[in-house]
Amino acid sequence: MSPRHKHEVHQIEARTLRRVCGLFVTGVTVITVGVDGHATGTTVNSFTSVSLEPPLVLFCLHAQSRLHALLEQSGNFAVNFLAGKQESVARRFAGRHTADFEDVAHHRSSDGVPVLSEALAYLSCRIVNQFEGGDHWIILGEVAEMGSVRRREEPLIFFEGNMSVLEGGSPFHPMWDG
Repeated sequence: MSPRHKHEVHQIEARTLRRVCGLFVTGVTVITVGVDGHATGTTVNSFTSVSLEPPLVLFCLHAQSRLHALLEQSGNFAVNFLAGKQESVARRFAGRHTADFEDVAHHRSSDGVPVLSEALAYLSCRIVNQFEGGDHWIILGEVAEMGSVRRREEPLIFFEGNMSVLEGGSPFHPMWDG
């Protein structure tokens, strides 16, 4: 008996790749940077934890992003994990111009990086490396400080090109790798 599959095979094209990758659920983050008292940020869903020892994370940033020059100048960034109620914040940081930080509750980490105060959690990081990846840069950072909310809240997620919250809440089935 031959195995049956439900997959449709596609040509590799940017639009189709974006649609297929959109079937992978991700969290929504805002990467923030501060230079000379100026704070800026951009919405990113290409974030992942890389290593626990040392504590490394990465995110991908479009090569033409307004944030790239400031990242290089500062050497630091914060990853802000957004809560479900923060879709409007995600949209404000997703445009060509950053949201005005005066309109968004924020504070500074101990190393001076702007942090969104109402995010589920944040990681303040020092850039340890950058790699070219096609039309993006892969930014690798070492976590220097982190914080999370005291009460449990639903995360903001990205799926099929849309932001949303988990339907019916998260089931809480922890998974640990060896």
